[in-house]
Amino acid sequence: MAIEVVMPRLGWTTEKGTLVEWLKASGERVQIGEILFTVENDKALNEVEAFDSGTLHIPGNAPKPGDTVALGTVLGYLLADGEAPPTSVPAVPAAAPQPEAADTPAVQKPAAPGPADAGRVSISPRARRLAKELSVDWERLSGTGRTGRITEEDVRAAAAAASLPESTIHDSADVQRMPMSPIRRAIAERLVASHHDGAPVTLTAELDATELVALRASARPRPGYNDYLIRFVALALERHPALNSSVQNDDILRHKGIHVGFAVDTEAGLLVPVVRDANLKSVEEIARQSASLSGQALRGELTSEQMRGGTFTITNLGAVGIDAFTPIINPPQGAILGVGRIAQRPAVHEGRIVPRWLTVVSLTFDHRLIDGGPAARFLATLREFVQAPRAAITRAAG
Repeated sequence: MAIEVVMPRLGWTTEKGTLVEWLKASGERVQIGEILFTVENDKALNEVEAFDSGTLHIPGNAPKPGDTVALGTVLGYLLADGEAPPTSVPAVPAAAPQPEAADTPAVQKPAAPGPADAGRVSISPRARRLAKELSVDWERLSGTGRTGRITEEDVRAAAAAASLPESTIHDSADVQRMPMSPIRRAIAERLVASHHDGAPVTLTAELDATELVALRASARPRPGYNDYLIRFVALALERHPALNSSVQNDDILRHKGIHVGFAVDTEAGLLVPVVRDANLKSVEEIARQSASLSGQALRGELTSEQMRGGTFTITNLGAVGIDAFTPIINPPQGAILGVGRIAQRPAVHEGRIVPRWLTVVSLTFDHRLIDGGPAARFLATLREFVQAPRAAITRAAG
């Protein structure tokens, strides 16, 4: 019996995904573990592996690359030797989503085009994403990559050569209308859901970071301020586990693991990779991991798995000169910390007005599951760690 190839679940809250590209051609032999296709889903580009072996068959009415389809939708089939291929795929199922499929960490180059690929333009997943961002009609391009595949360089060259992309729609001479990218749309949906489904409240506090500035200046290698804050937040969550919660329907989920996400501003949108078990890691370990995750985010290489499972989020706008702001909760989490710039300001210290390095932090929490008292005590603990950082970073993990 033909084995169905379906659109998998690649995130907690997503109910659909965009089929980006088949990496195997219809009629080509597939082995377990090989990469079959790529999907844009939950703010990441994911490679989906085959969980069975067989010959790939993609019926004529199957979803095409670029189509957005529901979870569980049949995309094609894997056939045994000599097995008759189905003539079509069924309609989109109305049943519950299929079980979650894990992302594969392996990266495999796509196979050379087979007979079914004749005359079809091939493009790498990252080049396809870039083409969407730059409004380039990649199907009209000639690729310079292996087997004629369109690369990022081909897309950038086409964008530079075109004064106005053909896909741009103008309402008037001075207005440019562009379709929202799948990543931008996912961000918008999550932020709207955060306000629509939650009861957000924000508390702010000014912290004296003078000792932290001195500690960081003497460190070799030198972690970022965010690396220290991830460590401090994780330790504060140990003391105040109510902040390490999320909501699911009518249930409050109190998480045992402390997994801190941190927002990274990329050309594709705001991405939130996760440092898992941050309370068990040193600042140096956090710094190495956050640097790697940030680099992957900026290069468009993060997977859904690397952004999945966060229990608390930090978003820091201090590097761009913002003093204070109100962050929006990253659902289904219960809280998020916004961090402003660390700047010298006059402050009363030991009875005298002197220049001190100060920063404003803003804690937004969902009042449905967290009350103001625990939230305020969390900020008090964070103040303690920031103002006396040496004790916090040398404290035994866990």
